[in-house]
Amino acid sequence: MNKIIEVNNLSKKYYDRTQELLAIENISIDINCGEFLAIVGPSGCGKSTFLNIIGGIDKKTGGNIFMKSGLKVGYMLQSDCLFPWLSILDNALLGLKITGELTDNNINYVKELLNTYGLDKFINKYPDSLSGGMRQRVALIRTLSLKPDVLLLDEPFSALDYQTRLMVADDVYQ
Repeated sequence: MNKIIEVNNLSKKYYDRTQELLAIENISIDINCGEFLAIVGPSGCGKSTFLNIIGGIDKKTGGNIFMKSGLKVGYMLQSDCLFPWLSILDNALLGLKITGELTDNNINYVKELLNTYGLDKFINKYPDSLSGGMRQRVALIRTLSLKPDVLLLDEPFSALDYQTRLMVADDVYQ
């Protein structure tokens, strides 16, 4: 197998004025190219914390993470995090703007994704005019637009209806 991420004895503690909270402890896993991995557990067990650390949003307090050199990681958070003052198209293009990858080809790719996910008629609208499921699809498109090697998805389909969830899940898997 072609290992792309190796996690050894990962732990994370949060602190406040009075206590220490152990969020995750002693997690070790190897992730290989082409694998599909699901992390399942009850609310509050540390799934998002684990993804936040792998995605570089949070720092670990123990253990080691090794990633293949040059690995591009895309991370979609639980909330859509759309900017209300940006149009749907601009929200979907935001990652490309930040990374300096806003090319005509990438803009066309995002427009194709918006079409694929049934949002092409809303590109000039703003997030407050969309349903929760539509907003979640825009956030997914923003993540997919970067064409990441690794895709971290934190409850990406929670706001989607059953039919849309099946279609989007199948497309993301492909």
